[in-house]
Amino acid sequence: MKIYTKTGDKGTTQVYTSEVLRLDKNDAILECYGSIDELNSHIGLLSALLGSVDASNSSNDETSLSASFMFDIQKTLFSIGFAISDKPQIDENATQVLEEAIDKLQLELPPQTKFILPGGSQLAAQAHICRTVARRAERAVVTVSQQRNVPTICIQYLNRLSDYFFVAARAFNFKAQIADIEV
Repeated sequence: MKIYTKTGDKGTTQVYTSEVLRLDKNDAILECYGSIDELNSHIGLLSALLGSVDASNSSNDETSLSASFMFDIQKTLFSIGFAISDKPQIDENATQVLEEAIDKLQLELPPQTKFILPGGSQLAAQAHICRTVARRAERAVVTVSQQRNVPTICIQYLNRLSDYFFVAARAFNFKAQIADIEV
């Protein structure tokens, strides 16, 4: 299969929704897809970093900070792309899974009393990048939802996902015994 089709060379691309659409490459739907794809790539990097940490610790656990958990998030993001394309396939419990992970992680963390800056450990810094890209993806989905019928769960999930990555960043620093950078 060739990677290039030569049909997008004039600034448009084909999108498969309930109908086949040819859209400008700067269309809100494509901006949304791009933000979600970028987020998925950043999560892939975080997962790769976790994989190397897991390998050195000889553990491949199923915790909410594991590469396996990140893989599940990546699959859900792919499903959100389908949902935006009028083909909802997202698990209705996906947001609840994130909320449970957030609650569990927060039980292990000291209370947050100040704002914190992104950084600390490499894992925490990458989780913060995931958080900010998730926020951008959420804004892009909101924009698309004002033009098309987008399942509410897509917005809810992305909102909670950014919360998850914030708490995950704190947890990565805590586990590495690195203090959050407070302001």
